[in-house]
This record gives sequence, C-alpha cells and structure tokens, in this order.
Amino acid sequence: MNIGKLSHAVGISAKMIRYYEQIGLIPAVGRNNSGYRSYSAQDVERLKFIRRSRSLGFSVAEITDLLDLWNDKKRQSADVKKLAQNHIEKLELRIFELQKMTETLQDLINCCAGDHRPDCPILDGLQTAEIEGTELHHHNDTLSLSPLGTHKA
Repeated sequence: MNIGKLSHAVGISAKMIRYYEQIGLIPAVGRNNSGYRSYSAQDVERLKFIRRSRSLGFSVAEITDLLDLWNDKKRQSADVKKLAQNHIEKLELRIFELQKMTETLQDLINCCAGDHRPDCPILDGLQTAEIEGTELHHHNDTLSLSPLGTHKA
C-alpha cells in the first residue's frame, strides 16, 4: 500500500506519516521498485493506534511508551494503567488551568463596558504581569495565562 492509500485508510496526512517514521513512531518501511514506500496491514494498525492515542491527548513520548507496551506480550496491565492514570492527572491539571484562565478572562470582560470609549480593562489587565491569581506568559509569539505557581518555563 502506498502512502496516499495509507493516509486515506488511517485518517492521517502523508506528511504526518513521514514525520512519525522520521521520529521512530513507525518503523522505516521498504520501498517498491518505483522507489515509493510500501506499507503493510501492520503499519495500518500501528497508525490507527497512534491516531487514537493522539486523539486522547497523549504526547509523542507517551505514545512511544504505549507502543512499547502494546508490542510487549509480557507486559503488565498495571504499567499501562499507570501511564493512563498519569495522563489523566495531566489532563485534569490542564482543565484546571483552562478554567482559571476562563474565569480571569470573564472577570476582565465583566469589567469592560464594550462601548465607544478607548479605555479597556481587558487591555489594561493584559498589560499587567499578574491578574488576580494568574500569571501571563509569553511563549512562541503567544500569550497565555496560568494560575500562579503552576507555569513551567
């Protein structure tokens, strides 16, 4: 199966499939006589596993661990469960951070008249480094708010 057919079968772009191969999430595949990559049914299943894992928010490193466990017939389900529980803890922390950001932004919105006047509490609040229990962070040309003390540089 060529990369176009594989992409369609698993719902992952050809570019992403090549990236997954480059970083080792899928093994390098052989090429046919024309020089095109040739994928197997096993590659389809592995990529579907990766897609489902990504849809649950697992990182590439976590997916690598999950794939190792998936392929290890002597694995212990306790190891898989622990990995999943750790991921839930990260998701819950992220949810908490998003709720705090939402509350902060809602407070700023509530303070803004939203009329023709030039003064704006939202802009004033974003100009300050701290807003009621949150920190404003700059990363890769984006700004984000997080609860005080939870940001990791």
